[in-house]
Amino acid sequence: MKDALCVIGEALIDFIPQKKNCRLKDVITFEKAAGGAPANVAGTVAKLGGKAKLLTKLGQDPFGDYLLSCMEQQNIDTSYIKQTSQYDTSLAFVSLDAQGNRDFKFYRKTAADLAFEIDDIDENCLNDVKVVHFCSVDLVPSAMKEAHRHLIELAKQKGILISFDPNLRFSLWEDHALLKATVKEFMKYADIIKISDEELNFICDTDDVMIAQKQIMKGNCQLFIYTKGAKGAEIFTRDQHIKQDALKVKVIDTTGAGDTFTGAFLYKLLENGEYDLLSLSKEKLQEYLWFATVYAAYMTTVKGALASLAGHDTIEEFINNLK
Repeated sequence: MKDALCVIGEALIDFIPQKKNCRLKDVITFEKAAGGAPANVAGTVAKLGGKAKLLTKLGQDPFGDYLLSCMEQQNIDTSYIKQTSQYDTSLAFVSLDAQGNRDFKFYRKTAADLAFEIDDIDENCLNDVKVVHFCSVDLVPSAMKEAHRHLIELAKQKGILISFDPNLRFSLWEDHALLKATVKEFMKYADIIKISDEELNFICDTDDVMIAQKQIMKGNCQLFIYTKGAKGAEIFTRDQHIKQDALKVKVIDTTGAGDTFTGAFLYKLLENGEYDLLSLSKEKLQEYLWFATVYAAYMTTVKGALASLAGHDTIEEFINNLK
């Protein structure tokens, strides 16, 4: 596959408790796992055999070294990642309830990724890119926010598709009104937007996805993906609406499931090399949505995200075991 994905944003360490259904203050032992939504998306594409690169900054510390090692093992192009001794690699402590759902406590006051700036961007990174993807965690007021804006503008000039998954983390924003305004501002750039059922009302002021999709697709968006966890997912284009039921699996950990859904979907788009989103057939979109659903379902059956990503053989075996 010649066409690459370029992702900008955070890579971090998730500390996952070894015991479920336990509040963070009561957790005794944690297990280290490489993560960060942008890194998970890039890793999914790369693990499946696509080309994916990540633009970020890590601390020049053991956690940053660990993340680099994990990303390289998953075949992510790390050549555009910077390291600095002035800031620290971001950390997140995660608690899991009985269903594997998460609660976060982030340590990001000295986050290296937020120090990634416009001058850290090598414009050559876009030479083989067909899709740029980003999330909202690194859109807090920072050098990294302006780096996002600059990269997106460069991509737009080159006719590259823009993909945006807000992936809201409310605890990182003191001002939720600013979070909402920032998400809406950056949604205007996006050709592809993914929003979860938990995020829809905050972003669109409605729980009715049919009303929300009209609002979302008034702008530049050509393809809106709506994920509903155990209730499945839907795709909206200008003239198509496609649904996919979720798979019934034994959930261990939902960390990274939404990210890998996005990564698997973008992988199929890049693999097929069809970038006119409005001309994609219903059959193609259904295929992409099915594959993304399967991949995300698999990820809920394993612990962690980046280091647990699956290649084609693992996913095929998973599908065969479902039959």
